[in-house]
Amino acid sequence: MIFIEGGTFLMGSDHYYPEERPRRKVRVDGFWMDETPITNAQFQAFVDATQYRSFAEIAPDPKNYPGMPPEMAKAGSLLFRPTAGPVPLHDAFQWWEFCFGADWQHPYGPASNLDQLADHPVVHISLADAEAYAAWAGKSLPTEAEWEWAARGGLDNAEFAWGNELNPDGQILANYWQGAFPYQNSLDDGYERTSPVKNYAPNGYGLYDMIGNVWEWTSDWYGEPLVENKTDGRCCVPSNPRGVAEQDSYDPCMPDIPIGRKVIKGGSHLCAESYCQRYRPAARHPQAIDSSTSHVGFRCIRRSSDVGAAAT
Repeated sequence: MIFIEGGTFLMGSDHYYPEERPRRKVRVDGFWMDETPITNAQFQAFVDATQYRSFAEIAPDPKNYPGMPPEMAKAGSLLFRPTAGPVPLHDAFQWWEFCFGADWQHPYGPASNLDQLADHPVVHISLADAEAYAAWAGKSLPTEAEWEWAARGGLDNAEFAWGNELNPDGQILANYWQGAFPYQNSLDDGYERTSPVKNYAPNGYGLYDMIGNVWEWTSDWYGEPLVENKTDGRCCVPSNPRGVAEQDSYDPCMPDIPIGRKVIKGGSHLCAESYCQRYRPAARHPQAIDSSTSHVGFRCIRRSSDVGAAAT
C-alpha cells in the first residue's frame, strides 16, 4: 500500500458528462491505498483462506427480482461480447450478455480459466464481494472523493491522470478501447480485455491502473454530487464528503426493484474515444450493488480507523 497525504482539490469536471458537475472544492484526510487493483492471485488467496463464494457463483433468488423468467435463475455474470458491426450506442444490451457460468474464476465464460491471468485485476466482482475481501484484509473501500484524489496523483487541474492530453506524443498510457466501439478494436495497446497490473506507468502518487483496465467500486451511493450551500456565509471546504442516502440511489427506471447503486470510478478497457470517455479521475458511473460484470474490479484503502487490520 502507498500512503496518500490528505489535501484539498477540485473534484469533478465541467467539461465532460453532466453527472460530474459541478467542479467543486473538497478536502480529504490521508489514507493508505493499494498500489494496484486487487488481482486474481490476491482474490484467490482470500478464497483459499475463507472458502468464500462470490455473488456470481450463487443463483439469484427470483423473489428478489419480480418478473424474472425461471430459466434465468442460474449463477452467472454480465459478460462483454463485441458486436459484428456498428450498433446503436444507446442500447448496451447489444454488447452485454448475462452469461451462465461466468464468474471471477471463469472471466470469459464457463470454458475459460485464470491461466496467464494471475496478475490481472479480478473481475465479476459485486459490491458484497469487494466488501468481504476488504474486511478480511482489514481494509475498506474508498469513498468517491478519496478515490478521485488518489487518481489525480497531485495534478489537481488535469483532465487525465497524467495531464490534459489523452495520448501525449502518441503514447497510450492506460488500457482502454482503441477504435470504433463496440465492434472494432485496433488493439493498439496490445490488450483486448484486461491487462496485467503495473503494465503502465504509475501516476504521481505511485498508484497503477487508476485509469482504464477495470472500473473500481467505491463506498458511496450514487446520486447527484452533493454541493454544500454557502448562502449562509460559510466558507469552509467540505471535508471527507460522502454520497447520497441509499434510497436516493435507486434506479428511477426500476421502481419495483429497490436496489441501490454505488459509484464506480476510473473507466475500463471498454471506454473509448467514440463511446464512454470515462478514463478520467473525475468520471463516475452508477453500478447496481447486485451486479457483477467482466469489467468491474476494486482496490482497497486503509484509514487510521481500520483497527485490527491484517498485515499486507
